[in-house]
Amino acid sequence: MLIATWNVNSIKQRLDHAIRFLEETQPDVLCLQELKCQDEAFPGERIEALGYNLAVHGQKAFNGVAILSRHPISDIRRGLPEGDGDDHSRYIEALVARPDGGVLRVASIYLPNGNPLGTPKFDYKLAWMRRLEQHARALLLLEEPLILAGDYNVIPEPRDVYDAEAWLGDALYQPESRGAFRRLLALGLTDAVRACDDAAGLYTFWDYQAGAWQRNKGIRIDHLLLSPQAADRLSATEIHKATRGWEKPSDHVPVSARFDF
Repeated sequence: MLIATWNVNSIKQRLDHAIRFLEETQPDVLCLQELKCQDEAFPGERIEALGYNLAVHGQKAFNGVAILSRHPISDIRRGLPEGDGDDHSRYIEALVARPDGGVLRVASIYLPNGNPLGTPKFDYKLAWMRRLEQHARALLLLEEPLILAGDYNVIPEPRDVYDAEAWLGDALYQPESRGAFRRLLALGLTDAVRACDDAAGLYTFWDYQAGAWQRNKGIRIDHLLLSPQAADRLSATEIHKATRGWEKPSDHVPVSARFDF
């Protein structure tokens, strides 16, 4: 099975890109983030025509996450637990039926950016990460293949950014943000890309400004975190960098992982 994640930065603006990626790559599951539309406005007909089932958690003009699956989906959860008063559409989770008869639990995550520092936005980011940690701990007790995929808005290590010093004042690279990400890994989750490749310079995001793409000034903030049961079946990962060179692209590129089940 091939599982992919992609912050499309508006599904309406990038629908042709999403269709192209689905047709060319044919992932079993594609997790999308930053839909920027409500559920009823999600352009699902063309995606469903390709044989995909949809689970969508949208929001007008902001946020929004979805799971697209070529296999039956069930047990859909929209939003993290302990979310009283949180109206951001940033988390969706579902069970995906595997071809071998088993199940795979997949979540699409759009973690808060947190900028600027010293404001409630950064507090919200850290609180959201604590909620994610608590929920991930509970999911791991199920002892099933689990993939927490999405835009984490966290640069884990210096090798995941073109110039670490340039990001010292950004919420994506703060010690608190990186520490929260490490706590997720400490639960027993595996960073799929790093399980396959230790190289520096593996990026998933290039800003639209200042020629970041042309100068390869990128960062790695899109991740697939795996339970032990999923990590044991991981065979390969890929950062689909070429999509950043498409006409009017998202500032993120897809990341995929292949599993032997």
